[in-house]
Amino acid sequence: MAEKALSGVRVLDLTHYVAGPYCTKILADYGADVIKVERPSLGDGARGMGPFPDDKPHPESSGLFLYLNTNKKSITLNLKSVTGVGILKELAKQADVVVENFSPRVMPGLGLDYETLKKISPSLVMVSISNFGQTGPYRDCRATDLTIWGLSGILYELGEPDREPLKMGSNVAEYVAGVYGALAALSALYHRDETGVGQHVDVSMLEAFHTMQPSMTLVFSMAGFIRKRAGIHFPWGILPCEDGYVGFYLPTQTHWESLCTLLGMPELRDKPEYETPMMREERRDEITSIIVSWLRGKRMEDVFHAAQELRLPLTVVPNTEQIFDMPQHKARGYFVDIDHPVVGKLTYPGAPFKLGETPWQARRAPVLGEHNEEVYSRRLGYSEKQLAKLREEGVI
Repeated sequence: MAEKALSGVRVLDLTHYVAGPYCTKILADYGADVIKVERPSLGDGARGMGPFPDDKPHPESSGLFLYLNTNKKSITLNLKSVTGVGILKELAKQADVVVENFSPRVMPGLGLDYETLKKISPSLVMVSISNFGQTGPYRDCRATDLTIWGLSGILYELGEPDREPLKMGSNVAEYVAGVYGALAALSALYHRDETGVGQHVDVSMLEAFHTMQPSMTLVFSMAGFIRKRAGIHFPWGILPCEDGYVGFYLPTQTHWESLCTLLGMPELRDKPEYETPMMREERRDEITSIIVSWLRGKRMEDVFHAAQELRLPLTVVPNTEQIFDMPQHKARGYFVDIDHPVVGKLTYPGAPFKLGETPWQARRAPVLGEHNEEVYSRRLGYSEKQLAKLREEGVI
């Protein structure tokens, strides 16, 4: 097997649900040796979240868990027991990085805070991902993805101007925090390798997500102006065609003239009521009606390529089946098939970026506690008798 970019990096993964597991997934997929610590019998809470094959819940068949935990090893360990905490400290001695996404009060409460672990391993990097960070009046507050969208201010700007704000689907804020967690871990590791000094990395999901829309902050800083929701309407929008939708953005006079050519209606360019962008904005409903009528009976790909010829910024809006069939993804081998002993072969999103010399790898997520013997016996030296005793006591 080819050397991976993060081969030799050992990560102790104390994460659950989305943000933390996505952070450690990135590290694992690029070669880090990631040991995921899960609760005995129950495991990561994401194991109980769908989608599930045939819509039948099973702890080993959660699509969310399977995706977020590729390339990892799974051990079970009860961190609410004194023995479990002691074993975790043994594992921390061997780790380069510990990643956790508990509420900030949890790790200190378990006696596993950074100051404690630093005494065991001074060069340790610890990444803590939480809703609001390790400090501040909100630090112990719970949050959902919607909470983060709202408090970031980004939600305020999305939707129609005469309606309530509108959130995108999926847990986007959590994935953003996971990306920043992985980036921060690698930055701290680089510093550790240069200086020998570890550190505690504090990732606030709220702050990480806020960086996705810096312009609203800068506009207010420059002019004291609070941007309003603009909605989706001409000169931009998403409109139906025969087999789906196309999205467009046509802000300039050149774009307008090219649109008239695309529609086969050059006469629209000469209509005085459509002469300026402001005048077209005032008549956006009738222009939209013209475009909708022209799109009727046309295929997304045909419209997309015709627009490309005219350098019009237009996109197809494919569904999942159509995404699988996109020639761009096929040419780059983006989607990957991964076999799993419980759910069988499934298709997964592939590498977010490609490294020329140290390629990304695709290996399945672990079943719960699959690597207990490998980690406890081979790495920590526990005997079979000791493992049996730990199981009886509910430690593993």
